[in-house]
Amino acid sequence: MPGVVEHLFRHESGRMVAILTRIFGSEHLGLAEDVVQDTLGRALQTWPYHGIPENPAAWIMRAARNRALDVIRRDRVFQDKEAEVIRRMEDSQSAATRPDTEPTAVADDRLRLMLVCCHPQIPEDAQAALALRTLCGFSVTEISRAFLTSEAAVAKRLTRARQKIREARIPFEIPEGENLQDRVEGVRRTLYLLFNEGYKASQGERLVREEICHEAIRLTTLLAEHPVGRQPATEALLALMLLSAARFPARLDASGRLLRLNEQDRSRWEAAKISQGLFHLMRSASGNVISEYHLQAGIAACHTAAPNYDSTDWRQILSLYDQLVRLDPSPVVALNRAVVVGNVHGAAAGLAAVEAIPQRRKLDDYYLLYAVLGELESQLGRHEVAVRHFRRSLQLAELRSEQTFLQRRLDDSESYLESADLMVPRRTS
Repeated sequence: MPGVVEHLFRHESGRMVAILTRIFGSEHLGLAEDVVQDTLGRALQTWPYHGIPENPAAWIMRAARNRALDVIRRDRVFQDKEAEVIRRMEDSQSAATRPDTEPTAVADDRLRLMLVCCHPQIPEDAQAALALRTLCGFSVTEISRAFLTSEAAVAKRLTRARQKIREARIPFEIPEGENLQDRVEGVRRTLYLLFNEGYKASQGERLVREEICHEAIRLTTLLAEHPVGRQPATEALLALMLLSAARFPARLDASGRLLRLNEQDRSRWEAAKISQGLFHLMRSASGNVISEYHLQAGIAACHTAAPNYDSTDWRQILSLYDQLVRLDPSPVVALNRAVVVGNVHGAAAGLAAVEAIPQRRKLDDYYLLYAVLGELESQLGRHEVAVRHFRRSLQLAELRSEQTFLQRRLDDSESYLESADLMVPRRTS
């Protein structure tokens, strides 16, 4: 499918599912998805022969309205919904002729659908899959590829999520008071996890799945533009995503090998995304509470502000990490801080920071622990120790790009030992 048409389908799919879910009720979310899928399927059958319509968004909305009317005329449960289907679809079709506008009601419906997908009663492993399916128009096959699981497993997650929506009678509404803040934070958390899965995939052949990141950015933008979600933490999350995504073109070389920050060609970083990210970071400063998204976005901003690796303000980054570990005292955050400590105070201090990580045993099977130890030991000239750490890291890494990078670092350390005529047991694999 051409990229323009695919982007259109993604955008219109979320809009239509949100509109129809408002009409049918969240308990009939699956029905809304089926209507939209049928509509897009009809477009795929028709457009190759008759050409893409002059206004494809309006065509899709009109076809969806007709399909929805067919459904409600056959089902007694929806007999009183015909007038609402016609009114809402006509409003949306009218908006489709003005690309820069969207009725407030449609924007509200899309936020409501976000809140339904990210409801705390829906299992966390199903929230992201449901968001990709309903809000982004991803197929079951695409979701299974994104999370490296079977289509059957994804289908089961989606079925379980829709069943929970029905059983819990999760309303299609924007809650009020404290419940609203908790739900919006839940949406942010899901979007953050969604972006992270695209930014650094957990398994498989590809390190980066940019399409997942772009959908996370699009949904976070929708959240930030809505009065309910227009909060400093949302602006900070959007800034973090944009500043991180700006580095995509330089993260891998032509062979797909992972490149460290000091190896990346910064002229390839996307200036437009950096500018947008800094704009949203500035807007995030309007509140009086600093979230972990603020701090992570600040760290990303420090990297993008440096014209080259050597001019990076590592002391400012360390200050931000010091604050971040107080908000999120996880071992992984502490490990990232230890790397920065090594850059500011030297490799020995970095190793000491690694040793001081609370609950460090949780990192025993984490390949990056040994990669960091290998780098720090190498900087201290202890290449024999570095070799052992790089070997362990290579054993634990699952992504091919990471394995290639670690193999390169291991070969470098072993080559140094050989050139110094130091005997070290060679790997057997």
